[in-house]
Amino acid sequence: MRDCLNHRAGFDRVLMTVAATFLTVSASAALAQDQARSSAAELAIEAAIPRPEPANVPPPTASDIKLDTTATVQDSAKEPAKDPVKAEAAPAPDKVETKPSDVATTPAPEAPKSETAKTEPAKTEPAKSEPAKADTATVTPAAPAAPAAAAIPAAEPVKAASNVPAADQPVADKLKDIIGAKTSRHFDRKNERAAIEKFYGARDFAPVWTQGGSLTSAAKGVIARLKDAASDGLNPADYPVPDFAAATTPDTLADAELKLTASMFDYARQAQSGRMHWSQVSGDILYPEHPVDPSEVLAKITTATDASAALDSYNPPQKLYKELKAKLAELRGLGNGPVIEIGDGPALKYTPAGKKQAEIVVDDPRVPQLRAKLGLTENASDTRYDATVAEAVRKFQNSVEMKPTGVLDDKTVRAINTPKRDKQIDTVLVNMERWRWLPRDLGVPSLGDAYVILNIPDYTLKVMQRGQQVWTTRVVTGKPGTHATPLLTETMKYITVNPTWNVPPSIVYNEYLPALQQDPTVLQRMGLKLEQNRDGSVHISQPPGEANALGRIRFNFPNKFLVYQHDTPDKNLFAREDRAFSHGCMRVQNPDQYASVLLNIAMPNEKYTPERVRSMYGKSEIDLKFPTPIPVNITYQTAFVDDGGKLQFRKDVYGRDATMINILKNGRGKDLENVVAHSQPSYSRPATTLPSGVAVANNGGGFGSSGPNFFERLFGAPTPPPAPVGRRPQRVFTR
Repeated sequence: MRDCLNHRAGFDRVLMTVAATFLTVSASAALAQDQARSSAAELAIEAAIPRPEPANVPPPTASDIKLDTTATVQDSAKEPAKDPVKAEAAPAPDKVETKPSDVATTPAPEAPKSETAKTEPAKTEPAKSEPAKADTATVTPAAPAAPAAAAIPAAEPVKAASNVPAADQPVADKLKDIIGAKTSRHFDRKNERAAIEKFYGARDFAPVWTQGGSLTSAAKGVIARLKDAASDGLNPADYPVPDFAAATTPDTLADAELKLTASMFDYARQAQSGRMHWSQVSGDILYPEHPVDPSEVLAKITTATDASAALDSYNPPQKLYKELKAKLAELRGLGNGPVIEIGDGPALKYTPAGKKQAEIVVDDPRVPQLRAKLGLTENASDTRYDATVAEAVRKFQNSVEMKPTGVLDDKTVRAINTPKRDKQIDTVLVNMERWRWLPRDLGVPSLGDAYVILNIPDYTLKVMQRGQQVWTTRVVTGKPGTHATPLLTETMKYITVNPTWNVPPSIVYNEYLPALQQDPTVLQRMGLKLEQNRDGSVHISQPPGEANALGRIRFNFPNKFLVYQHDTPDKNLFAREDRAFSHGCMRVQNPDQYASVLLNIAMPNEKYTPERVRSMYGKSEIDLKFPTPIPVNITYQTAFVDDGGKLQFRKDVYGRDATMINILKNGRGKDLENVVAHSQPSYSRPATTLPSGVAVANNGGGFGSSGPNFFERLFGAPTPPPAPVGRRPQRVFTR
């Protein structure tokens, strides 16, 4: 009986061994597919626990416990190695030891190793009388568990490796500490802090401006540019250069490193976008933003062959800006040749010939110096105070807001001999600042960099293409004050021939409705049509025709200020020197020529001529759409260099110069770069009670509050801003 029980117990053990092996392999394969299932160890333990007869069954032996332990070890070995069957390849321990990285980093070949595990227990099956050998075979995989765990720190040597030279390592350590904890002490902008962390982190925090405590060539270039900031109309005090010579410790070198980087950021940002945001000056300025990317600045400057030139490239690239920069150096006495000053002497006056007197030309030895000072290169050595010199003096007087008499008196001499920080220099400085607001690319490349540029104080408009002036004309601009022409950059999308004038709400409610109270027939006599909408608002328009306030052509570049360029029936104002008379729009002297020039740029194959444009004049609106819009840049240049190389000054008609000079001299540092919110233009049309006797074109019809807004009526649908009004004639689109 005992022998029977013994044989039965041995048989049970063999069965349990086979079952445990089968369950272990099955669990391993299942675990590789589904991590949520029970581990192989749990399944093996359940299978390995003996279920004996109620009596005369010996307790489990040590061998039985080893069997369960093997399954547990196999499962635990799986977790650090992320491979449930990795350990079972361990019967060749020499391979595991020579290639520890394979154990830690190669989880892919799981299936083949599972097959190996399946064949190993098959060898133990014939040895039914030696379960201990089977146990040993299954325990063996526990050996590589330690190498697998030990393989994890194998990445440490790579992490510890550093490309930082030993001499710079202390500075790199300090930079790491500062950037990690105190970056805001040097950089108050989030994008700059992020750029610093990324840039220095990628180079193990090695300094870029010093090597072994000595300045690099890049640092020397950046420092040279910062110290020469005044030549670009900037203030060097805004870009302090740290004293690297006095920085002898890792702490001071790291601090100087970040201070120079911060000054470089400030210079690049202000050179590109300006020391003050345009919204600081007025609410009627709108230019596209073009901020710098600090990461791009770091990459560009630190990899450039010439760091000074790379940093200088953030200044405006336009020719007119560079010409102003050269003139600024001359005004400061830094240009070629000595500074010219006019000596004291009697007043000089030129008298033209009249009916009863001959021309009077005064001779004076100061005139050659005066000619040079005013940029008159013709007859430079002529000592006669003739009509040419007198006209140049008159223009100078007008530019500095003196009475333009043309007489060279003591006051005019003092104005011409102004000191270095005089009004002329200030005027050049603020004009250079305004160039920073403009887009870097004024034109459109697909049209040969074509663009329109209008200068308000000079009352001129120019069409440019391929860097050359294609055409120019005189313009009339807005009156100073609430009707000032806004500064903006937009794109001209089409031209309207025979436009309808939809009177702006400001003119309707501020001028025409009050006039109706005095004379109910005034609008009829002016050829204007009044409509009252269902909501009680009033719309006034003027049909196309020769007497239309917009003339025969309107040039459309939709914008939030609702301004545009157009023809005018009143041509007499173009003969005046000061031409600020409009309500904000720009009147063009020769619109038919202007239209043909633009159409030939936009559609060169159409061969437009002024005559062809005029042949379209009639009573129906015709829109000529541009396949590619042409940029329009409305600028305010009170100082510029003319085609002859002479520095010209114009009257500060809107007071923009005075405002900017005051801001720069009494400003708040970097606060000037902040955007100032201004109230937006209002196009509302309140309900109005019309006086008796007023002719209403639609007799109470028209559009209600859901009709097209004024912007749509003016420029075509759909675009911003609000204000419901009616929309009149159907447009005819043609090419």
